[in-house]
Amino acid sequence: MSDIRIPGVSLPRPIEGAEGMGGGQANEAAAGTNFLGSLKDAISSINDAQMGASQAVEALVTGQSNNIHQTMVALQQADVSFQLMMQVRNKLVTAYEEIQRMQI
Repeated sequence: MSDIRIPGVSLPRPIEGAEGMGGGQANEAAAGTNFLGSLKDAISSINDAQMGASQAVEALVTGQSNNIHQTMVALQQADVSFQLMMQVRNKLVTAYEEIQRMQI
C-alpha cells in the first residue's frame, strides 16, 4: 500500500496555533499552582479579617476604643468571610467525593 492520491481529497492539515493545547503536564502544573496560590491568598485574607476582628473586640473590651459600630462591622465581615470559606470547602469536599465515586 503505497501513497495513493485521490483527486479532490487532501490530507488534514495541522491546526495553526494549537501547539500549546492539549493539557500537557506544564499547563496542569501551572493551573494547580495558580489554584493553590489563590486558595492560600483567600485563606490568608480570611485569617487577617478574623485577627482584625479579634483586635477590635480586645480594644473595645480594654477601653482603648469606644467605637462599637466599627467593632461590629469587623466582626460581621470576619463572620461572612468565614462562612463563605466553609461553603467553598464544602463544595470542594463534595466535588472530591463525587470524583471518587466515578468509575473508570
